[in-house]
Amino acid sequence: MIALLSGILMGLTVAPFGAWFLAWVALAPLWVLVVNSAQRNNPSPPSSLSSSLPLSLPLAWGIGYHGIALSWITGIHPMTWMGVPWLASLAIALFCWTFITLWGAALVATWATCFSLILDFRLPILDWFKVTFKRENKAPIDRSKIQNPKSKIQNGFVRVLIGTAIWCGLEALWSAGPLWWSSLSYTQSPQNLVILHLGQLSGPNAVTAAIVAVNGLLAEAWINRRSAENTEERMKFLLSATSAPRRFNYLVSAAALFISLHLIGLGLYSRPLVQKPEAALKVGIVQGNVPNEIKLFREGFRRAIEGYTKGYITLVDRGVDAVLTPEGALPFFQNDIMSSSLVAAVREKKKVAWIGGFYRDGRSYTNSLFTVTDSGVIFSRYGKVKMVPIGEYVPFEEILGGIIDRLSPLKEHQVAGKQNQIFDTPFGRAIVGICYESAFSEHFRRQAVAGGEFILGPSNDAHYSAAMPAQHHAQDIMRAIETDRWAVRATNTGYSAFVDPHGRTLWISGHNTYEVRAETIYRLQSKTLYVLWGDWLTPLLLGVSGLGWFVGYRFW
Repeated sequence: MIALLSGILMGLTVAPFGAWFLAWVALAPLWVLVVNSAQRNNPSPPSSLSSSLPLSLPLAWGIGYHGIALSWITGIHPMTWMGVPWLASLAIALFCWTFITLWGAALVATWATCFSLILDFRLPILDWFKVTFKRENKAPIDRSKIQNPKSKIQNGFVRVLIGTAIWCGLEALWSAGPLWWSSLSYTQSPQNLVILHLGQLSGPNAVTAAIVAVNGLLAEAWINRRSAENTEERMKFLLSATSAPRRFNYLVSAAALFISLHLIGLGLYSRPLVQKPEAALKVGIVQGNVPNEIKLFREGFRRAIEGYTKGYITLVDRGVDAVLTPEGALPFFQNDIMSSSLVAAVREKKKVAWIGGFYRDGRSYTNSLFTVTDSGVIFSRYGKVKMVPIGEYVPFEEILGGIIDRLSPLKEHQVAGKQNQIFDTPFGRAIVGICYESAFSEHFRRQAVAGGEFILGPSNDAHYSAAMPAQHHAQDIMRAIETDRWAVRATNTGYSAFVDPHGRTLWISGHNTYEVRAETIYRLQSKTLYVLWGDWLTPLLLGVSGLGWFVGYRFW
């Protein structure tokens, strides 16, 4: 129950609740439970990899966190507009919620298991050295100490280092896969912009490491307090004037780490923005507000063409240089897009439009963003790389091919775009993240390394409640900070927004509303430490924690 409730507290840190401050304490109870389990007497042989940790503890925490944070997935119900019966739609929604919740809980369970095993792991050869070098006067070696060594890591700072490294390593591994969203780092977005600036140093894992480390130090303070409650330890504490600092050093360290990391973030946040007049670009967005229920039918086509054409003309009359439309704004293939009234308006008004649509590739298609120039031709195209499992493609298609046609909005099958795409525009190179790609920081970093000067984020969150686009906006804020780029986010039904490189939202739209908006952004060529070096912090933590484990095993 403690694990579940603390996981729920962590789930309350993200939209729609936004209680970001809970993230700095909500992991500590699970940490205490894991360490206490690892410290229990284990009758297994010294070289055994078994653990006394009950998996129900981290699973309960993970279900509490990911279940609350990702509950918006149930918004895909009902899917009757896709021809799915109401009950079947409900079953699919519940399955998706259960699956992604357990997928996230699996990360927590893996962390707890690895952490517990490392704390409890014993090597006979190291125990032999330990006993040999500590014996006095060449006394005979007590073989029982080798068979039943008390060699578990007792130093709390080493445990914090190890636990933080494992969590960051697992998040890096999970984010390299196809299913990723709820990193601990996004619990701070958009409220705590100061700490999010650590992402400029080593990406989202820098923020994750800060959260885990502070929680670990608080947990170690609790563990240390509990361990001193027996009579013998209490007497030692009372008799020794030097014992008091040992009792509070973890708590003081947690406070010092929390404050110092926020000061570092504040220093990065306080840097003035570079806004050269020659780098200015006035961009407009059109939020079409075409519900998914009608989007792929005649009425949806009509509303999309009329709404985006009207919005484009309105924005051009306001003096914009270019207009961005959402993901799949015109939900048909490029030939039909090029013959639409929107492209006709582009030819007439002579201003660039970035149009979301589909690109046909044989019997397959890619979810794409097209640059249509003032002459009315396609200048460049970007195909979505990170597709949504189940929603945009079906894993194990060979086995589950029978239901693909039911789930896919078009007869053809959607495929991913090429990994190393670049997106050139008449204004310079852009970074593109279509919808779900917002969760993958490395995707944005790669394009920033390739020379991307600003971010374009066309999305469609129409099938979810307002909580999902709010979390989506939070992800885009993190990507803008990490790459030090201005970001333009155009969505179908909300939330569309403009974000500066410090993560500040210049403007954000309403939800389920038709809106047009223009703002001036600036093209940048700067490169943050994260853009240059990537996530260097995680391998460093893993290496230092490995050394810490060995030293802690040998001497403590």
